[in-house]
Amino acid sequence: MESQDFLKQLSRVQELMQNEKYKEAISIIEKLKQIESQGDFDYNLTHKLYQLDSNAHSLFNQQKILELITNLSISNNSISFQELNQLLKERSEIILSDDIIQREVELLILRNLISYKVEGNKLVF
Repeated sequence: MESQDFLKQLSRVQELMQNEKYKEAISIIEKLKQIESQGDFDYNLTHKLYQLDSNAHSLFNQQKILELITNLSISNNSISFQELNQLLKERSEIILSDDIIQREVELLILRNLISYKVEGNKLVF
């Protein structure tokens, strides 16, 4: 794949991410990572690829966590990050550490997508 085509695919990934289609973006990223590992691309393209990879995964995780805690907050006052992690595994098949889940929740708070509070190892609704 030529650098220009690679760049076009990266732009497509960014567009998908802007439209909150993270799973589709991640699929393209995985293909691009395979291509990148077999080619000799400019450092800037490689850096952009892995930056998008990290961001897409984080935003996808946040999207799934947000869906889950929105439903949980209706009938609960709080949930531990361990319990949240277990529910996320069961319902979304996403496997993360409790620390990563807490970080993603904190990012949701910073992005003003939720107004809950983190208290110790719990999320308080």
